[in-house]
Amino acid sequence: MTEFPLIGPKETVYQNQYQEVYRVGADFGDFKKEYFVTDYGTRSGVIVIDEGRVLLVRQYRLMLRGLSWEIPSGRVIEGESPEEGAVRECREETGLVCRDLEHFLTFHPALDSLSNPSYLFFTDKFIETDEMERNGREVTLQEWVPFERAVEMIFSGEIVDSISILALMSYRRWSEREKR
Repeated sequence: MTEFPLIGPKETVYQNQYQEVYRVGADFGDFKKEYFVTDYGTRSGVIVIDEGRVLLVRQYRLMLRGLSWEIPSGRVIEGESPEEGAVRECREETGLVCRDLEHFLTFHPALDSLSNPSYLFFTDKFIETDEMERNGREVTLQEWVPFERAVEMIFSGEIVDSISILALMSYRRWSEREKR
């Protein structure tokens, strides 16, 4: 007995250093479907907490045609674990070296047309350095925001980045459970 769907070979349609777009067919027996998948690779982010405040960065985002408040996050590069990627991204974007990260959530932003498995971490242990490894054009500002104010920024439309929204709301719930 054949198990459905039968998945055909992956055919790359477009590729650059940030993404790959590929076509793949799926045969469900009674019908066939063609998928176009954008693969951005694995992403990770970190909630950094200090005295009830969360670290946010402000970056330009094309789809907004403006600046966005976000948690430090980005693509995990080949050879890195998601945790190592979160540490590197935070260092690049803020100059902080995070330690003792705790993983609290893994999610997939979409399940049919986007491959971007995402890992979220938390830490309240970090070292501030003067050595900024960030690209000065990427992050325009960093700010420690009271955690509840950051949650309010979601509902006021000041934070619209999906990984940041999910991170802040999930961390809030996760940290409440950890306190029990």
